[in-house]
Amino acid sequence: MERLAVLNNQFSHVPQAPADAILGLTTAFAADKNPSKCNLGVGAYRDDDGKPFVFPVVRKAEKMICDNHKLDKEYSPIDGLADFNKGARGSILGWDHKDVNSGRVATFQTLSGTGALRVIADFLRKFRPGPLYVSKPTWGNHKAVFSAAGVDVREYRYFKPSTKGIDMDGMIADLGNAPSGSAVLLHTCAHNPTGVDPTKEQWKAIYEVCKKNNLYPFFDTAYQGFTSGSLDEDAWGLRYFVDNGFEMIIAQSFAKVMGLYGERTGALHVVCHDKATAAKVTSQIKILVRTNYSSPPKHGARIAGLILNNAELRKEWLSELVMVTKRMNDMRNALRGALEKNGAKGDWSHITTQIGMFSFTGLTTKQVAQMVKKHSIYMTNDGRISVCGVNTKNVNYIAGAIKDVVENH
Repeated sequence: MERLAVLNNQFSHVPQAPADAILGLTTAFAADKNPSKCNLGVGAYRDDDGKPFVFPVVRKAEKMICDNHKLDKEYSPIDGLADFNKGARGSILGWDHKDVNSGRVATFQTLSGTGALRVIADFLRKFRPGPLYVSKPTWGNHKAVFSAAGVDVREYRYFKPSTKGIDMDGMIADLGNAPSGSAVLLHTCAHNPTGVDPTKEQWKAIYEVCKKNNLYPFFDTAYQGFTSGSLDEDAWGLRYFVDNGFEMIIAQSFAKVMGLYGERTGALHVVCHDKATAAKVTSQIKILVRTNYSSPPKHGARIAGLILNNAELRKEWLSELVMVTKRMNDMRNALRGALEKNGAKGDWSHITTQIGMFSFTGLTTKQVAQMVKKHSIYMTNDGRISVCGVNTKNVNYIAGAIKDVVENH
């Protein structure tokens, strides 16, 4: 058959986009032939063998769902599954909190935390135009998501390299100078990428500056339970804001804390003044969802909803969450101990004072490049590592590589 002539190339003008920094690491890691290679870049929990981990309670809940032949595969409502939404409110606010059932919290099941961010970005741009302040640094996709939606993204100081801790003075000053009415994105816990969280007293100071300057809080919640093993402890700052009168917006993900990465299971919550306002907010967000992805997927929400609303399954999940958190903290201690034992130059106490899935090691961009090139240890250019990628088999190798690059590069 004679091939038809192509009249022109409709997309010859499209430039090649740069590869995503995190996904690019995973690709490079997979292609690396070094048997000692380590992936410390991926933001996903791994067990001590470096393998993906499925929570046993998730497998149990999934089997219960699959065995229930009364369940169908029809479309979910625009705002998602009601049981999941109620369970999500309970986990973020507290199971017995009055606003789980008060009606003043508009809740939507979303395409994990990232999907929640995008819907929130569109909602804020339309109904609360103005700047959004994010921490410096913050998760790499925050700026991209909100900028793509047309939100004016600005920064407030957060991390202090000299102490490898929080820059509280800089943060309070920057939020105090933000235009009144600005939105401010706060990491509920396990700050990504620094692993540095405010203390309870610091949360109170952040609350006061937000109150004084009429700022609108926006809590991003991807790791609740991954800091202390306790949902209550990790949500302390957020709940302090709610219980002291703040309206706010919340993005929530169950990817990490239930291991539902590929199920894309998340939620957004808008804490409103009253039930009538929440109903109007719900009506507008339904339009945003309908014109975006129409309705969210069922399977992950069914799993999470069953676990969150069944007392026995919830207890199992919380117990498994403690176990997962303990392994991460054990690896922090092991890495710090290995660095101190091998005499690596510098103070490595921040490895254990930082919390959650990530640690800001303090390695420079040049040193990170050598970690990859010489040692096949993959991490982001800013020196962030996922402590989930550290295990009992590779911790000494990683510590040795860090010693090499800090002393020779």
